Amino acid sequence: MPPRDTSGVPADILLVEDNPGDVRLTQEAFKEGQICNTLHVVTDGVEALDFLHRRDAHADAPRPDIVLLDLNLPRKNGDEVLDEIRADSTLERLPVVILTSSSAEEDVVQSYELQANAYLTKPVDPTEFIETVRSIQEFWLSVVRLPPCDGD
Repeated sequence: MPPRDTSGVPADILLVEDNPGDVRLTQEAFKEGQICNTLHVVTDGVEALDFLHRRDAHADAPRPDIVLLDLNLPRKNGDEVLDEIRADSTLERLPVVILTSSSAEEDVVQSYELQANAYLTKPVDPTEFIETVRSIQEFWLSVVRLPPCDGD
């Protein structure tokens, strides 16, 4: 898969976030940054896995190019979601960026042990939060060369 800025194909991004304010700020970052990628939002860990496995209400979901994953989620937390992603041969190479309010060292260590691709603490300031989301998009979907998706 070529870098996104040369492919002309919008990326599919899965945001796993239960905080409506953070969802809104992420959507605003995409809008203000004129990011033409498609943002899909799910609000808990079980729904994230349903989306990724194309189950139930998400049977027609696209395979995302990247997952932005909060750790503190209802029903199944981010660590559990990440662990299941890495255990699945069709999802194991999917880039997962932890985007969470936790700055606890044990959360950082645990996320990397579970093979997160990056760990970012959400800035409290809305302007900084928007800039962080824009930088994620620019780096992961314009600069980085991603592996091809399996299971499509």
